[in-house]
Amino acid sequence: METINPPGTLYIVATPLGNLEDMTFRAVRILKEADLIAAEDTRYSKRLLNHYGIETGMISCHEHNEAKKSVQLIETLKAGKNIALISDAGTPLISDPGYSLVKAAAKHCIPIIPIPGCNAAIAGLSVAGLPTDSFLFCGFLPKKQQKRSLTLEGLKQERATLIFYESPKRICALLQQAIPVLGDRKACIAREITKLHEEYLRGTLGEILCTLELRPQVKGECVLFVQGASPPPPMTSELLEELILSKQNQNKGTADLAREIAATCHLPKKQVYDTILRLRNSSSS
Repeated sequence: METINPPGTLYIVATPLGNLEDMTFRAVRILKEADLIAAEDTRYSKRLLNHYGIETGMISCHEHNEAKKSVQLIETLKAGKNIALISDAGTPLISDPGYSLVKAAAKHCIPIIPIPGCNAAIAGLSVAGLPTDSFLFCGFLPKKQQKRSLTLEGLKQERATLIFYESPKRICALLQQAIPVLGDRKACIAREITKLHEEYLRGTLGEILCTLELRPQVKGECVLFVQGASPPPPMTSELLEELILSKQNQNKGTADLAREIAATCHLPKKQVYDTILRLRNSSSS
């Protein structure tokens, strides 16, 4: 009777952002034991592998060939071989290649195991000095100014701390565009995390922009952290009445108007409904 061998495992392995000492023991072992390493840039990753004496063979898997290479890698996994996916730095798939491969592996019921480690967004957030209870990772914003502006507009009411990746060439342009849209909020820029010229700039968006504009050149990949939108002021009885009166000419029924205001102001519908009735009764008497 023919037996079917189980598929191999796809390991998603986080690697150092810059400092090679940030590699975990488990990550080293997995890379040594894997049958194949799929690397974003095999030439760049060779330095890491040589440092830890890892002799596992590599194959390139980057944004330009990922769709094609995924087919080949899936067949390798289905044949029972284990593959470790790494990016140039940090955790694969987080603004790095790998999504197509992981999606295909999940579709074929191939085991996918994360090997946790470095991530620039989380590392920077931990020292940014901004709220960490809720955050939104936005990755790289569109390069074109109009699309970037529309994206920022869609984020300006977001209460969570915002996290952006940006290149040193465009970081000042991002700050210049963010200030009029988001306001001059508290922020932090993390630059060259874990590397020799590691730096953290804290202050308002305007203060950080002034600091960077004084430099002849900004170097190193940047992570920008921006404080989320402030909560709206509490809705007092007086403000609620003013809002209801301003909408009285919309010719909406009491229930419809109450539903709309309750949803917009995050108030109990009954409270709004009763206030509308009271105001309408007092105006008709």
